[in-house]
Amino acid sequence: MEVARSLGFVPVDREFEKPGYDIESVMPGTGRLRFLEVKGRVAGRDTVTVTKNEILYMLNKPDDFMLEMVAFGADGSHEPRKCVTIHFAATNVNFPFAQLLDEAAQPL
Repeated sequence: MEVARSLGFVPVDREFEKPGYDIESVMPGTGRLRFLEVKGRVAGRDTVTVTKNEILYMLNKPDDFMLEMVAFGADGSHEPRKCVTIHFAATNVNFPFAQLLDEAAQPL
């Protein structure tokens, strides 16, 4: 929110509404909306989880959706960045094994 304001945007926190993003940000002068999903992790972590709802929103609003990453240092510092390659960066997708097994049919 602080970074969006510093860039001149008007952000609104939507995190607890779970629409598929955390921040709705109005672009100054245009009224156009940007949708930001913010993922914060301790620097050096291997993975970050992007939910199905977030991915669907990202795919439906590719020009307006942004994934923002924040790396937190051991000293409490933080470094926000905009992720520009999320569509091609995924190395896997996790599924609930028990649910898929319950829904599975006999082999053909």
